[in-house]
Amino acid sequence: MDGYRRKLTEALARIEQIHPDGVDTKQDLVVDIRTAAELSLGLIPNAVVLPAANLVASIEPLTSGGSRRIVVYCAVGERSAIAAAALLDAGYTNVTSLAGGIKRWMALGLPTESGSGLTEASRQRYARHLVLPQVGAAGQRALLDARVLIVGAGGLGSPAALYLAAAGVGTIGLIDDDDVDISNLQRQILHTTNAAGTPKTVSGAQRLAGLNPDIAVIPQQTRLTAENAVEIMAGYDLTVDATDNFAARYVLNDASMHLDTPVVHGSVFRFEGQIAVFRPGESACYRCVFPEPPPAEFAPTCAQAGVFGVLPGVIGTMQAAEALKLILGIGEPLVGKMLVYDALSQSTYTLRLRRREGCSACGELSRRSG
Repeated sequence: MDGYRRKLTEALARIEQIHPDGVDTKQDLVVDIRTAAELSLGLIPNAVVLPAANLVASIEPLTSGGSRRIVVYCAVGERSAIAAAALLDAGYTNVTSLAGGIKRWMALGLPTESGSGLTEASRQRYARHLVLPQVGAAGQRALLDARVLIVGAGGLGSPAALYLAAAGVGTIGLIDDDDVDISNLQRQILHTTNAAGTPKTVSGAQRLAGLNPDIAVIPQQTRLTAENAVEIMAGYDLTVDATDNFAARYVLNDASMHLDTPVVHGSVFRFEGQIAVFRPGESACYRCVFPEPPPAEFAPTCAQAGVFGVLPGVIGTMQAAEALKLILGIGEPLVGKMLVYDALSQSTYTLRLRRREGCSACGELSRRSG
């Protein structure tokens, strides 16, 4: 008897096998251990996808303190039996394997999900997302359905756009009125030397389309103003603030208050960066934190003060992470908080942001909702 058959025989002698009719897809923790390529057959509703190799290490946060029955399944019920035995060895007691696997489930006419409607190419592209319990097939579908506007295609907008595109955010709006300059390339990694003189939105859209053909990029070569902000931002679920001046941030903030959509804010200065999430009705807004712009001599531009080239990469990537968390509804976004990062000391600290009484933006929102 070979090693696999011996393990299977031992596992079947130890674990309970459950008939498909006995599975409660709403109460049980149903775990699919198949490979990404096998998911095209369909998924049992509400199942989470966890590779067999990482099952024991990944399952604990999903078990609700051990109170949920774990139902493991594969294609025909063999690998799931071995995986269920491994969970028994790890100390889990309320574990069972689906007899006959997904094939028996489907033969009985029980309902399945399509694996979020992903093509085979997309399942391969997002395979590392599909095996994360916090993302999975449903989360990837949410990302593909999401619409994110990035205001600014420069230092912050570059990494934010690249990572949101790579993650599969289905529609990305890119707004900027500037052209690519050689001096940008020390930090604006969305663009290349050959793009010098090209509008940043054009250069950025071409780069993102080459990175991920699953997504749509909407470039708008214009400046966000008080006159056009609401119209431009209205078609998006959230906005990434990758601007580089106070005037643009105030415009963006006020429009987000009007539209009731969140903003993932980022800013950089020399060796220090800041990131926060402003969610209307739940947190302070940008005007609460900065009621008025500082005098010009205290707020020099990057061209005047300089910026450490990798710093926008760090902050812009954090902005992408916050945007993805908001779309997926996972983790603890920086709502009502500002994270400050110092590149020289590799240190961070977090500030609590309080709504300011009498804020022109938040106060107006409160009056409208009240």
